[in-house]
Amino acid sequence: MTKNLVIVESPAKARTIEKYLGKDFTVKSCNGHVRDLPKKDISIDLKNNYEPNYVILVEKKAIVQELKKYAKESEKVWLATDEDREGEAISWHLVEALNLDKNKICRISFNEITKSAVLKAIQLPREINRNLVDAQQARRVLDRIVGYQLSPLLWKKIKPALSAGRVQSVAVRIIVEREEEIKKFDTKYNFRVLCNFFKTDDNLKNTFLGELSHRFSNKEEAKAFLSECINFEFFVKDIEKKPTYRSPSAPFTTSSLQQESSRKLGFAVSKTMLIAQQLYETGKITYMRTDSVNLSDLAIKMCQKVIQSRFGDKYLCTRKYVTKSKGAQEAHEAIRPTEFQNQEIEGTKEQKNLYNLIWKRTIASQMSNAEIEKTQVSVNSPNPSFNFLVKGEVVKFDGFLRVYVESMDDAEDENGKDNKLLPDFKLNEKLNYHDIAAIQKYSQPPARYTEASLVKSLEEKGIGRPSTYAPTISTIQKRGYVVCESRKGSERSITKISLINNELKESEKEEIYGTEKNKLFPTDLGIIVNQFLSDYFQNIIDYQFTANIEDEFDEIAQGKIEWRKMIDVFYKKFHPQVEKSAGDSKKYSGERLLGVDPSCRKNVYVKVGKYGPVVQIGETNDPEKPKFASLLNLYSLDEINLEQAIELFSFPRSIGKLDGVEVIVNVGPYGPYVKKEKSFYQIPKNINPLKINLEQAKDIIEKKEFKGTGVVKEFEKNKDLAIRRGRFGIYIKYKNENYKVPKDLDPDNVTLEECIAIIDDPNSKSKGRRRKGKR
Repeated sequence: MTKNLVIVESPAKARTIEKYLGKDFTVKSCNGHVRDLPKKDISIDLKNNYEPNYVILVEKKAIVQELKKYAKESEKVWLATDEDREGEAISWHLVEALNLDKNKICRISFNEITKSAVLKAIQLPREINRNLVDAQQARRVLDRIVGYQLSPLLWKKIKPALSAGRVQSVAVRIIVEREEEIKKFDTKYNFRVLCNFFKTDDNLKNTFLGELSHRFSNKEEAKAFLSECINFEFFVKDIEKKPTYRSPSAPFTTSSLQQESSRKLGFAVSKTMLIAQQLYETGKITYMRTDSVNLSDLAIKMCQKVIQSRFGDKYLCTRKYVTKSKGAQEAHEAIRPTEFQNQEIEGTKEQKNLYNLIWKRTIASQMSNAEIEKTQVSVNSPNPSFNFLVKGEVVKFDGFLRVYVESMDDAEDENGKDNKLLPDFKLNEKLNYHDIAAIQKYSQPPARYTEASLVKSLEEKGIGRPSTYAPTISTIQKRGYVVCESRKGSERSITKISLINNELKESEKEEIYGTEKNKLFPTDLGIIVNQFLSDYFQNIIDYQFTANIEDEFDEIAQGKIEWRKMIDVFYKKFHPQVEKSAGDSKKYSGERLLGVDPSCRKNVYVKVGKYGPVVQIGETNDPEKPKFASLLNLYSLDEINLEQAIELFSFPRSIGKLDGVEVIVNVGPYGPYVKKEKSFYQIPKNINPLKINLEQAKDIIEKKEFKGTGVVKEFEKNKDLAIRRGRFGIYIKYKNENYKVPKDLDPDNVTLEECIAIIDDPNSKSKGRRRKGKR
């Protein structure tokens, strides 16, 4: 019999806590929620005050039985789940599922998994906070009602197997509206004039760039201005020096960590949260779901010690940050290291990088401002209304910049930072120029969202909470409403007019524009779903309405309103809309007539069909059934033309012979493929199946046949170790044990040392469960 049973969410958290507690404590994991609403139906009794019908999850029944046994034998049961609403709800569900004796229950929580925090929590047990539980229940019940009543409408109006959600549908709307802005954007251009000046005595050794304070609307105006610059005398008209400072950013919240790790480390939002959870569960950082920028007094003192010892008192500036986020409530502290003296940690490369980012951001937040001197020099021009402006800045004292510089989103400043060191100038000092150029500059449409900038937009609009951002972004991609991908840009000509040695020259050069890297694009399906919801449920995907719902959840958590009343007010407005839209026969397919197929004189349509976007030749109600062809993710509904549509019906087609055997390209239920004899080889997304040649097909076939052996890579120095491909992906096989390779690790380029690190690291969650024998 054990005196004390401690229940936490994850095995990693259990292992960490078990190290801090004595032999009188047994620590077990429940692996998250043990009860939830079953998936088979709505499981909310809409006629009985919205009573949820919770059941023990099938995959958790064995865990529940084990925990029941330990709880029965224990004097006390300590519920040590996370301190946010979700964690509070998990504790409540454990009480219900395990049928715990109320007198044996002790609820404890902590913001960090350190020995001092855990032992302190043991001294301060409390009761389960039912207000937090109700807030979580309200979110779960409302989202279930929305999802289960909207989804059947999508099946009826658009296609089967679709879903809608209160937050996910708003996220899709944000991305669709940005795409519409981009399509409507009227691209214009002007001519930007730049001049490379140099001081007479420098003789071209040190040039500095000046930009004219005016942009010309056409080539003729720009050319006329440059003509006036021939033999013109330039001089310094004005000098302005302005001392300023730059302050550090606040410590990380969940959303700011997601954004910054995306910019600096290239992590997807879900990956950031996974690694942050690993760091939290192993006691390296504080809780990773938080709206708060606050640091505890103890944390600030630890920061001070590190700054004073490493950089000196001059770099120290103690700050207390105030949380401005509306409804901030998830935790009481920002995300920070638990031990500030540790700048480096043991772990995987990703864990080390994310931890280092958190350490630097936290330390920088308690450091002095950077002192900067900005300089702007005005140089005259032939037109007295315009000046050339030369800008620069000098860091007089680096302060927090010695540790950390925050990244920016795309194109926040097209001119970049004015950080060039300038020489000393005197008023009326004569300047020479090496060259003056008027360059055609096109206006840029609004930037598409990255995962990080979408998080920022959701947060600014008050939609969702820290724990919802990652699953929301993941869900809209899994549903096929949004894709995250990189796309090649297009070429266009730009004109450049140069003045060198008093001679004008005009030239044309090609520039690439519209290149996108890891951006969120709405799919045809996402656009159509958004259109349907906008027509019938405008209030549900309204930004302010969704933000107000979040505020009501906060009020429930504070005990100000009763959760069932809140649900009732919502449902009585929502359900009539469902019934009204269900009674409307209008279908949503995005159907568009492209023209007539010249070979059969039948109409050609493009639309979303049962299995996705398709081209249709012929009428649906004709005796002769219409023909269909998939768009293959090559075109969008609103961009494809008649010629491109007809070309999609060219499958199957032969592209030649390999080893005397004909090679066929065709399209199946799982996409385009190459067929040789009776073998099928999927065509990668980066190859257009309409343009694939025999050489590319040969390469696909050979790669697939090599991978079919299971061996991806072997090492001469260690014959016991190999990288293999199995049914669950890439893994390392070493002495009859298997280790999962992290998804972002390139199996073709991974080194032997990296493989050994994955095998040897006992704390690595990237390492899969060890499984003896064959897969």
